[in-house]
Amino acid sequence: MLEDPTFWVAVAFLIFVAAVGKKGVDAVNGALDARGKAIGAEIKEAEKLREEAQHLLAEYKRKQRDALSEAEEILDHAKLEAQRLTAQGEKDIEAALRRREQAALDKIAQAEAKALQEVRNQAIDVAMAATAKLLKSNLDNEGLNALVDDSIGNLSQKLN
Repeated sequence: MLEDPTFWVAVAFLIFVAAVGKKGVDAVNGALDARGKAIGAEIKEAEKLREEAQHLLAEYKRKQRDALSEAEEILDHAKLEAQRLTAQGEKDIEAALRRREQAALDKIAQAEAKALQEVRNQAIDVAMAATAKLLKSNLDNEGLNALVDDSIGNLSQKLN
């Protein structure tokens, strides 16, 4: 067997396979180790990104809660302001109605006074016309002159 060339070819083949296999296994192990390190680094990066994403999510949720709270405050303030403006508007309308009512009452009183004055003036005119007619029909020239003289005499007493 030691003299058989096939035996030595087989031994040489086994040594060759062992030498090449060792280098191949080392190369495969090195590639796998490098791939493992790369995957480990990617996992660490992914965990870091996940933690950052969770932090950002928590921050955005807090900001959302703050924004909702602020929106509720703004809405409450707007409701109070609307109620205040409504109440003020009602007061303004009531005051305007009172002013208009008073103005209408003043105009009515003025119209009544004017109408009463016109009636008085007409009554005076009618009375004077009737008196003049009566005096003309009942008095002659001497009676009229005596009446005028008497009136002029009493005028100084009435003016004082």
